[in-house]
Formats: sequence, C-alpha cells, structure tokens
Amino acid sequence: MIHMINPFDDTYFMKKALQEAELALAAGEVPVGAVIVCNNQIIAKGHNQVETLNDATAHAEMLAFTAATNFLGSKYLKDCTLYVTLEPCQMCAGAAYWSQVGRIVFGASDEKRGYRHWQCQVHPKTEVKGGVLADESEALLKTFFENMRR
Repeated sequence: MIHMINPFDDTYFMKKALQEAELALAAGEVPVGAVIVCNNQIIAKGHNQVETLNDATAHAEMLAFTAATNFLGSKYLKDCTLYVTLEPCQMCAGAAYWSQVGRIVFGASDEKRGYRHWQCQVHPKTEVKGGVLADESEALLKTFFENMRR
C-alpha cells in the first residue's frame, strides 16, 4: 500500500500563521497571526492590528474571519479551519461560534485570556486542537513582552 504524504498538514498551516504573527511583531503589535484554510487553500490571513487600527476588536482571528467570509460570500465557515498562534480569547471564540468554523487549531495556550479560562464555548460541531507549534508561538510572545519591558 502506498502512503500519500500530505504536505498541507496542521504544522504547514501553523507556520503560515506564525508568518502573520511575525508581521504583527514587526509592527509593534502583540504577535498573534491567523490563517483560514478551505480545501488545503489559504483563503484568509490576519494578524493583530489593534494598535495600528486603534481598534480593540482588530484581533488576528477577527480580521481573518471577515476576509474569509468575504472570500466565500458566506457568513458560515463550516468547511474551514482557523489556524491561530494563540488560543482565541472569548471575543474570537464567540466569532468562531457564530461563523460555525469547522476546526480551530491553535498554538500556545492562553491561561489568562483564552476562551477556555472563561469557559466560553465554540460551536458544538467545531473541532479544536491546541499545542501545534506552541513553542514557536510562545517564543514570539516572549520576545514581544521582553521588548515592551525594556
């Protein structure tokens, strides 16, 4: 039996989300990046732009959700996967709930502000997987906060 290797796995797409997080870091934003994937194709990207846009809701996931729904022409993202470098906050988890995103794959856990801390729910049909490239995500966040303290 021949095993097909899928180069488009969770690690591949999380690396793309990390590239978005690096753009946020370069802009002086909290380095969180997100991509939304449908049929192994990135249909939306986002990184934190809270400071840039002077908008507390301009989280990576929120910007990616808007881009994805515009791309698909649908308010629902049932056949899509959100890859995000940090566990979504309760606002972003709420948006994931309402968009009915099929999967959420996140990197680092957020013990203080993550949706699980607040016991928020994502859509019952949404599959969640955490810890993908968590060390890389945490390293970017650590770099950002160390620079902020200087």
